[in-house]
Amino acid sequence: MTGIDTSKPHPARMYDWYLGGKDNYPVDEEMGRQMLALDPRVPVMARVNRAFMHRATRWLATNGVRQFLDIGTGIPTEPNLHQVAQAVAPDARVVYCDNDPIVLAHAAALLRGTPEGVTEYLQADVRDPATIVDGARKVLDLDRPVALSLIALLHFVPDEDGAHELVAELLSALPSGSYLMMTHATADFTPEESAAATGKLRAAGITLALRSREEFTGFFGGLELVEPGVVVVPEWHPELGEPVPGQDDGVIPGYGALGRKA
Repeated sequence: MTGIDTSKPHPARMYDWYLGGKDNYPVDEEMGRQMLALDPRVPVMARVNRAFMHRATRWLATNGVRQFLDIGTGIPTEPNLHQVAQAVAPDARVVYCDNDPIVLAHAAALLRGTPEGVTEYLQADVRDPATIVDGARKVLDLDRPVALSLIALLHFVPDEDGAHELVAELLSALPSGSYLMMTHATADFTPEESAAATGKLRAAGITLALRSREEFTGFFGGLELVEPGVVVVPEWHPELGEPVPGQDDGVIPGYGALGRKA
């Protein structure tokens, strides 16, 4: 498969391995096992992130949002975002975006939506927001509210790459009434394990920028946080989905939130 580097691990393929998928390579499994040695709950964290996306998408669709821009989509794992959104609102329009060629190879699985709705895939990097906005504009009406989804993505973009500026630029292209849906890993609860994980990933060519609660909240500057605000991921509207087995066996070191652009 052209463009896929199987000599070093990739976050999307590691995430797929954590979720029990088959679209990963030995190098991804090896690094995944090293992460499990540091914290055996990493697969639970991956599923908790996925479950947050389901709940937040359900909340958004129920509250009238009909357009979604999902960046850092990852390898398809059902139910995908469009399936959750279109189950509530069959006319929902979804643009998926990722920079990993293996996700592109499986993009057809992301495009099986309802006849009333639209699902499209865009190959682009979050570090190139102008390209993402231009591509999204061909599918979404950027004069109407859009939910921007950044699930478990920004902890791979360090401050020196302008993480906060990238989010601000993406949000600036979206109208009033749009939302930012986001989760992010943190070292707040597991500093020693997190430092070890960051070092191992850096040695493999993966940058991990774990941020504090305050730093994560900074991404929502100027937005109106939807209650209950910034919380540990499983605590965000748990009534909107089923709990993930194992999520209560100690704190999940990640934050989630949903914010509305006034």
